[in-house]
Parts: sequence; C-alpha cells; structure tokens
Amino acid sequence: MDFEQLNQTGWAKTYLLADLEKKVAALIDPVFDFMEDYLTLLKDRGLSLQVAFATHTHADHITACYSLREKTGCEYVMWRDTACLGVSRYIDEDEVLMIGSIPIKAHHVPGHTNDHVLLESPMHLFTGDFLFTGEGGAGRDDLPSGRLHAHWESLQKLVSLDGDLLVCTGHEPPGTEFQTLDWNRKNNPLLSMNSYAEYEAWQLKVTAGLGSVSKIKTALPANLFAEIPDEIPWMN
Repeated sequence: MDFEQLNQTGWAKTYLLADLEKKVAALIDPVFDFMEDYLTLLKDRGLSLQVAFATHTHADHITACYSLREKTGCEYVMWRDTACLGVSRYIDEDEVLMIGSIPIKAHHVPGHTNDHVLLESPMHLFTGDFLFTGEGGAGRDDLPSGRLHAHWESLQKLVSLDGDLLVCTGHEPPGTEFQTLDWNRKNNPLLSMNSYAEYEAWQLKVTAGLGSVSKIKTALPANLFAEIPDEIPWMN
C-alpha cells in the first residue's frame, strides 16, 4: 500500500492511498488548486484513479472531486445525505469501499458539517475537519450546517476505534507531525473533556479568534453546485 500527503503548500491536506499491485488509487479531499499535480502524479506512477472522496462540504477551498471525475471517470464519493451535486456514489454508515485490496470504512460524524464522515483504512483515520492534531482540537462549527452539540456527540464515535490508527487531518500548520489516535486521546483537549459545556466553551473561544472564512463565497457555491467559477480570486 502506498500512502502520501500530496499538497506541498498551504494548510489543506490531500491524501493518496494506492494498491500498487493492482495499480488503483484513491484521493481523499483533493483540492482544485492542485488538480494538475494529482493527474501528473497518477500518470507518472501508472495509477488509475478509482475514487475521489470528500470528507465533507468544504467552505475554504474548491474540491477537485467532480473535476477529477470528469477527467478520469473515477467515482466522486460523499456521505449519502450531502447537499453537494455531482456526486456519483453515496456512502452509508459503516459501508466499506475497496480500493484494490484496501478497505475504507465510513463513519458519519456530523458537527463541523452535517455531511461529515471519517474514513478508516487499516492504518489511517482520515478526519477531515472533524478532528485536528493535539492542541489543534477540531474544526469550527459555525459554518453552514455546522452544529456544536452534534459535533460533541459525534466525538464519541472515536471511542471504539483502534488507537494505533494514524490521524490524518484535513488541515494543519506546515510541518505538523501527524500522530496516532491514542496520542490524540492524551494530547487533544477535546478528547479528555467530560461535558458538552466544556466543548462549547472551547469552540466559542477558538472561533471568536478566527474571523471569517475568506474563500467561502467562492468555494461553498462551487462545491454545492459542482461548478468551477470563471474566476477564482486566489488563483489569479
């Protein structure tokens, strides 16, 4: 199995999972800005893109999932009740998709968005914006379809998961070393909280210091309607 974080700049993370024997691959949370890089990498390695996953409806970048589907014929996969158009396959709770010989299981974890899922492979847990590394805590819950209490309840889904899974998040500061779920159980403050009141206070404090999401007016409609705008301000 080949595993790699692909994006060389920025905080958004995209992951490659590949069965090298069968020459098939999945991309998890691909970013439109880097789509040509992904296509070049797949061609250079002789890999066929089988699946492009979006862990949730992104508000801070345009997903490359539907564009990759158009160019490669791969499946664009999201949670069954997502509002996003262009999805070709909807995934259900505990459903397993096979990438060659690699199983990927979905766990629905509403909170950051209503359509958020964790994706579990035999060695990795792809958490999107649901859980970050250590003091990073988790993604904000004040964006469209976000719900504080739902996120708090969804954190309980982590209790039954293998502590040796490597937590692969959707965003981290450059240079952040990814850690296991057990490490995060000790070092992520959200995973040692005992009440919703603690979680709510943490979220409100952190969110107050974040400000607005600068790309949301372009990224969110693009992701919902599966349309690339004629002008993408940050790419000009």
